[in-house]
Amino acid sequence: MARVFNFNPGPAAMPESVLQEAQSELLDYQGSGMSVLEMSHRSPEFEEILQDAKAALKKLYRIPDNCSILFLQGGATLEFAGVPMNLMFTGHAGYIVSGNWSKKAYKEAAKYGTADLLASSEDAHFDHTATISGPVDQSLDYVYLCQNETVYGTMTKELPETGSVDIVADISSMFLSCPLDISRYGMLYAGAQKNGGPAGVTVLIVRNDLLEKAPARADICPQYLDWHVEAEKDSLLNTPNTFGIYLCGKVFHWVEKTGGLEAMGERNWTKMNKLYDEIDSSKLYRGLAKPEDRSISNAVFTTGSKELDAAFVAGAKERGMVGLKGHRILGGMRASCYNAVSPEAVDALIAYMKDFEQANA
Repeated sequence: MARVFNFNPGPAAMPESVLQEAQSELLDYQGSGMSVLEMSHRSPEFEEILQDAKAALKKLYRIPDNCSILFLQGGATLEFAGVPMNLMFTGHAGYIVSGNWSKKAYKEAAKYGTADLLASSEDAHFDHTATISGPVDQSLDYVYLCQNETVYGTMTKELPETGSVDIVADISSMFLSCPLDISRYGMLYAGAQKNGGPAGVTVLIVRNDLLEKAPARADICPQYLDWHVEAEKDSLLNTPNTFGIYLCGKVFHWVEKTGGLEAMGERNWTKMNKLYDEIDSSKLYRGLAKPEDRSISNAVFTTGSKELDAAFVAGAKERGMVGLKGHRILGGMRASCYNAVSPEAVDALIAYMKDFEQANA
């Protein structure tokens, strides 16, 4: 069976070795006589799976002991509400809006308190990341950003200086793609379906002193969204996505086996820079993100013609490349080159881009 070159933005490509290993264990996980799909989340076997996944992630990111790791459900979208419900201690937070996902989070936060718009790049159609000008109000409960905006293909490479105010970040589309200094964040989270595993698992890394503080709206915060409760229950308040966590653990180990986050970051930038170079040298394609703010994960570009863009996506599919259609609110094309997207896949895409340009010059 031939596998396609998968450029989907999420759910996205997963390492073939992980899929093969999961396939080999599907009917009988390590002599248990059953699949992880059938296994009780309270069983000793799953407890070992959960703790192993946490330990692997902690090692990869060098997560300090003063932080907790949670495996939750609901995607990043649920945490748009979870963040203010847990961290708006005084009811006042700041938001940096650099794209679709941070804008959604900003609007959601306004339901639970005062959300200050500290910076926005919307007036430039989100072609760059927004930056704060001037000092940050030190009375804010936190400063929020989406560090990699999937739709627009931008990435915040340097975190803002916020003084004593904690940074909260959605890192969904750059999760495990490169090293991060966890000490710079009060809390960060990611939907796993791009780089970390299958859809249905959300990974949270949160500093314990923040967990110990009562939610800003303890009277209305559902226990399902209360991170302190979830941490006390070790992500087992209710039945978690057991198979998803199992696969996440395997992906974490795969990243470790392939050199860790430093090596992964180098490989990802090598792939992306080759693709960006092709876009920049072309007379047909135009990148939609400012070069200095381009993403490590998502290259967004267009021919300038809706008809040609559609023809490009259709032709790519004929050559075994899928997932290249741009987001519905932006159009164009988007190549999501996550960890499991091979250099060979990117080379094939570049070769097709050259052929398509020659045919449509």
